[in-house]
Parts: sequence; C-alpha cells; structure tokens
Amino acid sequence: MGKNRGFNVKYQSTKTYGNERGLSCCFRQWKANSHCKYLHGYSLGFRFIFETDQLDERNWVYDFGGCGWIKTFLEQTFDHKLLIDKNDPDIEHIYKIHDENMAQVLTMDGVGCEKFAEYVYNYVAPKIIEETKGRVNLKRVEVFEHGSNSASYNYGDWKVRNIFNDGADNEDFNESQ
Repeated sequence: MGKNRGFNVKYQSTKTYGNERGLSCCFRQWKANSHCKYLHGYSLGFRFIFETDQLDERNWVYDFGGCGWIKTFLEQTFDHKLLIDKNDPDIEHIYKIHDENMAQVLTMDGVGCEKFAEYVYNYVAPKIIEETKGRVNLKRVEVFEHGSNSASYNYGDWKVRNIFNDGADNEDFNESQ
C-alpha cells in the first residue's frame, strides 16, 4: 500500500467524456412540479475517477487507452436516446414513438443525472475490478448536463468485492495479491 509520512495514500486518475462529445439524450422527470416534467435533452458529460493504492508497472492507476469499452457503453446507452423511467405513467404513449421508429427509447429504473451516474457506476465498477484483478476501484461517476449542473454516485469507502470468490467481500484482497 502506498505510504507517505505514515499515512496511507491512494492514487487517483480521471477520465472525462465531456459535453462536447455529443452524448445527446432526452428524458423527463414525470414527478417534477417544474418544466423538468416535460421532455428535454442534454449533451451529457461523464467523469470517472479511478483509485488504487498500487500503481501498475507503467506507474498508472488505469490505462486511459483501455477505456474504449466505456465510451462504447455510453454511446449505446445515451447517444440519441430517449430515456424513460420505468414508472412513468405515460410510458405506453412514449413507446409509441419508438414503435413508429421516431426515437430509440430505453427504459431505466429512474432518470436524471443521479440515476444515470448510479446506472453507469454499477455497470463499469465491477468490470474495472475484474479487469485489474482488484487493483483498481472506480471511486466515482459524475454526470453533468452542462457546466452548472451535475450529480455523482460513489460507493462510499473502498471495500473490494472479491468477484473471484462468489462475490464475497474480502477487505484483504489487495494484500494477498
């Protein structure tokens, strides 16, 4: 584990897919008492913070060149999509435009930056842990609508889930490698 004057240290690196990437999606907050209850869209941005206490042989936290699968996932999930909350009372009406080939509609367990951050985190985090054999953790995913609005999701304190042992929690996973 990294040490600095007696303190445990963690290295972090950040990968950002900014709003300029054009991950344009449309959604609505059907429970809102504001204009957010109407269909509206943003070119979403995503920021990933990776964390480790042990750099790899190149002195990297995580290889940014290996993030292509994350970009592909974001494009398939958000780019030119209409995202709808599975509990939206107008879901059948909204799906009509999908059936008429006017929109690619995807149903999610909640919509908005907070839920998008959670959804992306839950997809990416286990793959990062598996790919790095537990060396790297996805600390946080932040989703931003534009420069003024964002929300993030993180899984609290880093506790590696040993995916190689039926998903049992194993706090000592890094030390045993």
